[in-house]
Order: sequence, then structure tokens, then C-alpha cells
Amino acid sequence: MSGGRRASGGRRAAGGRAELPASRRKQKLVVIHEALRSDPVGVEALRAAAVSAGGLLSEEIRRKVWPKLLSVNTYNLPPRPGKATRQSHRDYGQVLLDVARSTRRFPQGMRAEQRHVLQEQLVNLILHVLRAHPELHYYQGYHDIAVTLLLAVGERLATALLEKLSTHHLRDFMDPTMDSTKHILNYLMPLLQRESSRLHDFMLRAEVGTVFALSWLITWYGHVLTNFHRTLRLYDFFLASHPLMPVYFAAAVVLHREEEVLACDCDMPSVHQLLARIPQDLPYESLVAKAQELFQRHPHCQLARQAALQHRKSKPPPGSAPTPCCAASACCGPGRRRTPVPCCPPPGTTRW
Repeated sequence: MSGGRRASGGRRAAGGRAELPASRRKQKLVVIHEALRSDPVGVEALRAAAVSAGGLLSEEIRRKVWPKLLSVNTYNLPPRPGKATRQSHRDYGQVLLDVARSTRRFPQGMRAEQRHVLQEQLVNLILHVLRAHPELHYYQGYHDIAVTLLLAVGERLATALLEKLSTHHLRDFMDPTMDSTKHILNYLMPLLQRESSRLHDFMLRAEVGTVFALSWLITWYGHVLTNFHRTLRLYDFFLASHPLMPVYFAAAVVLHREEEVLACDCDMPSVHQLLARIPQDLPYESLVAKAQELFQRHPHCQLARQAALQHRKSKPPPGSAPTPCCAASACCGPGRRRTPVPCCPPPGTTRW
């Protein structure tokens, strides 16, 4: 759409993102700048701005607000990562391969030389975090989060933000096994059951499971969205919310597509193919609001028991071969270290 075309709720900007009317945008800017100038910083006001319609409005504002949301001290950033971080790291080869395949995540029309520089920076910042925290295990999809941060805020700040996310929001994605990730995915079906038993039961009969949403969660939707501004809007939302919010957003997406799903053949291949291909023209602001509504109506602690039960059911019997991650998934494949993240720990653990 062109920048001058009108749509309900505001105009359409280049790149397809809905913009706030000028008066609301100006009002939001005032609130954000006042929160940034206050002493102490008005973090709750910044959270509210990040979550509400339109998010944080610009990359300039994100560079100021994202560190506040994660309690990152911008006056004490880590040094710019260099190639020395690569030496003999166990994940260097896999990171290099994944970054080399990430060309579609860079802006169209970017000169190859400029993209190459950014890809070198991407490799360096990923390995900097992994070297600083040897307990963390790289997973394919991690680079999708790293490249979003790099493009939005630059190398040094992206390094600090990625390190904080890796030890908090993304920590359980970076376990040596996928158990914690499976636990998080198991929150999805109880959410659907509480909202639409018809949809939930249809998906159970189709035996589709929740693997279709794996790449959504472990990349914060960066891998499946082609519009960078929509990706940034979701990052505003997730950075300002509970770490399980990406699961609630996944539930909002599936519920929005309920009629499409029910019109499918009730079998795993048909339903998986439909759900795995997330539409690019979804009403993302409405879905953000729906995810917040679901989070308020169905607190994660109420869902934990059902999720834990699903987790136990999904575990193979002792002595049997481990169930592989979906080998056909866009985020997984032969040789991948298969891991991702909860934010609400499985019962019996203390993380988060």
C-alpha cells in the first residue's frame, strides 16, 4: 500500500504497518519522553506504551526504551564483539551456516557488501553471548532473534539486549534438551480448550499437536513474518510482557483462524500445513489485544497443571528412543541442537 492510502484506525505506512492517528501518536510520544526523563525512569509507563496500539512507534524510541524494559545499563555496554570470540567455539560452524542462510531477514535492496558486514557482526554478537555463558546451548532460530535486535538497535546494544534475553526470557530455549520448550508448547492446547472446545477437539482428532507453533515461539515470530515492522511491533509487546506471552499470542492467532481450521480436512498434514504458514495480513494489533485478554482471563499458573500433564504424556517410556523434534520444521533439521524456552518453569524447577 502507498503511504497516503487511508485505512480504518489510522493510515498505512510503507511496509504495511498501521500507524496511529497524528493526535494519538503525539500524545504517546509525550508519555514516552516523560517516562524516560523521570527519575527514576517510569518503566511501567514505558511498558504500557510498548504494549498499547502502535507499540513504540520508531527505532529511535526502541533504542531508548528496550534497554529500560530489560534493565540494561546503556552507560556500561559490553565492548563491540570481535572475531576473537569465534576461536574454537563449539557452535561456530552452525552459527556461520545459519547466518549465511539468513539473507531474507535483511532489508530488500541492501547492498551485498553492507549485508556481509552485518552478517559478520551477527556471528560475533551471537558467539560473544554464548562464550560469556557456556551453560547456554545454541539453537537454530536464536539467530532470528539476534538479527532483529541487530537491525533495530545496532551491534553493541544488541549484544547487551541479547545477553539479557538469553539469561531470562529465552533461557529455557537454551537448555541441552527440548523438555522445557515442549512444556511451554503444552500451554497452547489448554488455552484453546478454554476458549473454543470445538476447535480444541477438532485439533485433537487431527492429531496435529503444537509443533506448528515451535518456530513462532523460539524466534518470537521473526522467522515467519516477512514484514520487519510487524516483527518489531511484536518485540515491543513481548519485551514488555510476561515471558509466556508469545504462547498467548499463538493462541490468539489460532483462535482467529478457527473457521479456516474447521474447514480443513481433519487430518494432521492438512491442519499442520494450514497453521504452520502464518498469514502476513493478520490484524496484528487486534491479536496483541486478544493475547493480553487471554493472559488476564487464563493466568499461566492456572494452566500449569494441564501443561504439566500434557508434558508427562508426551514423554517417551523409559528406555525408548527420544522423540525427535519435527525434522521438517523450518527451525529444525539434522544436526541441530534442539532446544527452546519457557518462562514459567515446569513443576519441580525453580527457574524464572
